[in-house]
Amino acid sequence: MSLLVKEEGDFKFVDEGQGPVLILLHGLFGALSNWEGVVNHYSKHFRVIIPMLPIYEMPIKEAGLPGLREFVESFVATKKLENMIIIGNSLGGHVGILYTLANPEKVSKLVLTGSSGLFENSMGGSYPRRGSYDYIQERVAYTFYDPKVASKELIDEVFETTRSIPKCMRIVAIAKSAQRNNLALELADIKAPTLLVWGLNDTITPPMVGHEFNRLIPNSELKFIDKCCHAPMMEHPQKFNEIVGDFLTRKS
Repeated sequence: MSLLVKEEGDFKFVDEGQGPVLILLHGLFGALSNWEGVVNHYSKHFRVIIPMLPIYEMPIKEAGLPGLREFVESFVATKKLENMIIIGNSLGGHVGILYTLANPEKVSKLVLTGSSGLFENSMGGSYPRRGSYDYIQERVAYTFYDPKVASKELIDEVFETTRSIPKCMRIVAIAKSAQRNNLALELADIKAPTLLVWGLNDTITPPMVGHEFNRLIPNSELKFIDKCCHAPMMEHPQKFNEIVGDFLTRKS
């Protein structure tokens, strides 16, 4: 099913299903399509919410991790959400960690997949090359083990984004903010049970990054998916949902 985007005040979001609250946080070039398999699977038993992070719209001076964390805090307050399970991919994982550290009473469980916060090889670290479709196609395909997962629709969406100078400026500012914001000394403060789901062939946040998160987050467990790169929920949605489902239904 295609996901319905709702609007309320300054927020755009997906809100499907009923039950315990599951918040999905997308990455720097994240599209709603990234999460379709997760929403379709979990909305039968959970209330699945995806706030659209204002990566391309936020004031340039606020374009960074603190601004995105504050946005999520404002969204959660507006929707009066409690006892949330957060699932974050890539930059979304980084934002999820910062939110959890600042609001531990709000988060019951945390799932990170290909999260930044320790080390990341990223297209966003330098100015995205504007006007080169082949370059964008190559970089998007680089995030998948099987390049065919990088659909033309996804490549077109990223290409259109990088054609905008203001959007590119924000992408670079946020990517640099993520690189500066190393969380190694803070991860020990995470109290929520944490699941790490990593692609064994991740080129952006390599497997060693998953191992390091596992070492530094006290109550964490690490699961790898083979023949999988930076977005397990897209490349292997069934396996991803199976691993996450086991974690979510387990008594902590």
